[in-house]
Amino acid sequence: MNAQNDSLEALVFDNVYRRLPAEFFDLSESDPLRDAHLISFNADAASLIGLCPSEAERDDFVDHFNGLKSLVGSEPLAMCYSGHQFGAYVPRLGDGRAILLGQVRNANNQLWDVQVKGGGVTKYSRQGDGRAVLRSSIREYLCSEAMHGLGIPTTRALCLIGSREPVLREQMEAGALVVRMAQSHVRFGSFEYFYHSDQAHYLKPLADYVISHFLPELAESSNPYLTLLRHAVAVTAKLIAQWQGVGFAHGVMNSDNMSILGLTLDYGPFGFLDTYQAGFICNHSDHQGRYAFNQQPTIGMFNLSCLATALLPLLADNKEAAMEQARDALKEYWPLFKQAYGQVACDKLGLFEVKEGDLTLWSELLTTMQDEADFTLFFRQLSGFDERQPRQNHALRDMFIQREAFDAWAEKYAARLQGQEGDGGAERGVRMNKVNPKYILRNYLAEQAIRKAQDNGDYSEVERLYQLLRNPYDEQPEMSDYSVLPPEWAQQISVSCSS
Repeated sequence: MNAQNDSLEALVFDNVYRRLPAEFFDLSESDPLRDAHLISFNADAASLIGLCPSEAERDDFVDHFNGLKSLVGSEPLAMCYSGHQFGAYVPRLGDGRAILLGQVRNANNQLWDVQVKGGGVTKYSRQGDGRAVLRSSIREYLCSEAMHGLGIPTTRALCLIGSREPVLREQMEAGALVVRMAQSHVRFGSFEYFYHSDQAHYLKPLADYVISHFLPELAESSNPYLTLLRHAVAVTAKLIAQWQGVGFAHGVMNSDNMSILGLTLDYGPFGFLDTYQAGFICNHSDHQGRYAFNQQPTIGMFNLSCLATALLPLLADNKEAAMEQARDALKEYWPLFKQAYGQVACDKLGLFEVKEGDLTLWSELLTTMQDEADFTLFFRQLSGFDERQPRQNHALRDMFIQREAFDAWAEKYAARLQGQEGDGGAERGVRMNKVNPKYILRNYLAEQAIRKAQDNGDYSEVERLYQLLRNPYDEQPEMSDYSVLPPEWAQQISVSCSS
């Protein structure tokens, strides 16, 4: 970790992406928001680039991210890419409301993109205004840090900035900025753009950029580009297994929203499960349910297929040989996903290892939970399950209308636990509480913070949730009100791609 002793002026920018060919980006400057002000600052993220937390107290801190002052060494640009959106290929997308200010190299020689989302129109904005509204910015700021707290790879958020700038969405709203960070914002769609625009000669410098700066170990491979594809397959499979394990639905898994490094990228109409619904659709714009919760693993495979197609020119000189290599790499996805998901399931159930029948036990539980039990509350409560008296676990039974169905499953679960040697109930409970969170960013919690911010300029709930969600596995008894069933009005919350 980089020492936290740097001022804004002392950040070491090394803008290696800027040194790629001009076709990779368009130079862009932020359009300052009116009356911009700091809402929340993330000292944990700041430590990744060595930025001293006291810098956030400077009068001109916001100015450096709002385009009124430059960060010394920054070279702002918007990245170019394309992608498959809801299954249809869009030839050019790019950063329509995001601007990469530059890349900071920390004391550990790690590169970190520093990007503002909502900084104004870029070459890729099409008919958009390049802005982000307070509502969506609060959601991204909180969820990226919530995912980090859950131990899931994600972009990070350095700070959240509000303003009095009017921005039109379904109605007039206040504009805002999220300053987000990642080791790279390169996407599957970054490769798709050059492949489908007949500029395949740019695939090699893009792949070399990713490998040399973020995955140098792949350079030792006899075919580093095939290894890059296989790496993307592996990290994507694991990432989506982790999403499924905490009940996270991304909502807009377009290929341009998939990270080449396996990070959770672009928080829009996401949602965490309340009552378990396998086909949960969190995106109001997803009329066909393409990105429903239970479709995410399949969509992961679709997006990897798009990436594999784009990488074909790098895999082999002969197209047939390249296609065979791509197919072989893609064949690894489902076994890797099932392995990762199986481990997630066993960890959540408190089992030491995956044995025959365990995934059936898991599947039967989810079927029993369908439209009945709250996903997060059930698994947190399961840590106290008494296998000696499976029908006496009243707190769990009472989550179900069909209690007999739960009893039948509980008998099987108890038998499985009793066959697990060297594992007392208390020890198992401690272990399970490290993988079954007590707190998640439910939509209604985010909505409460948004309403306070929008209606009263009160950001206290944003800060409270930010602090809470950094440690979602801890009991935090003073915050127990945040771990209850959502209120009835929560069912009326609607989020879409503009959220």
